[in-house]
Amino acid sequence: MKKRTEMTVETVQEVALDTIEMKLNHPYISTAAQPGQFLHVLAEGHTLRRPISIASIDREYGTITILFKVMGSGTKNLAAMKPGMEVNVVGPSGNGFTVQETPARTALLVGGGIGVPPLYGLAEELQRKGIGVKSILGFQSRAHVFYKEKFERIGTTYMVTDDGTLGHHGLVTDILDKAGRFDHYYSCGPIPMLKAVREQLRGHPGFLSLEERMGCGTGACLACVVRAETESGYQKICTDGPVFDADEVIL
Repeated sequence: MKKRTEMTVETVQEVALDTIEMKLNHPYISTAAQPGQFLHVLAEGHTLRRPISIASIDREYGTITILFKVMGSGTKNLAAMKPGMEVNVVGPSGNGFTVQETPARTALLVGGGIGVPPLYGLAEELQRKGIGVKSILGFQSRAHVFYKEKFERIGTTYMVTDDGTLGHHGLVTDILDKAGRFDHYYSCGPIPMLKAVREQLRGHPGFLSLEERMGCGTGACLACVVRAETESGYQKICTDGPVFDADEVIL
């Protein structure tokens, strides 16, 4: 059940170039949220909300952590908020990762850029369920990298950068074979990356989390549809997703 409410800002910090980590407090949302879901956040001075993936859930302390890139005035205003201030959100929104139904012994996570945050929350949940985690994470450069140490504490982690300043110089798909054996994969990032990952990992059970601009965030405006192998021929990313079975969507 989604709920429009005010969440209290606990901390705000820049964790990489133009990338902000914000910890928000709200007992209901932290209890209801699942890895892979998002918050639809209202930015001061703007009518349309910003969909921001949930990066971590702390049910004990009632907090949700989100990460976002500063890309315009809306996210700039969010980044300028201070502890104690309140953010209006709708959430938790969308369908997350189906961790509870996964019989996998080892999972491979493949993320690119701002598609990395929801995979961290997933990695935490997989670890709690005793499932091994391997991660391949891609960024523009060393300056854009975040959560490297956090992923490394959970499992084997391979870094990739566009300019070669950290880890492999190239694309995440260049080193998929380094992961070795795994049972399921989960991927989040730009559509071209998701298409390439799915093609190379065809035959493996997998889930894709799609990034998309949204209008209403409730499925009414049809601004975030994706073609799909369904009776209607499409799915709404905001309500049917953002996580889909890799064989369900047509990218």
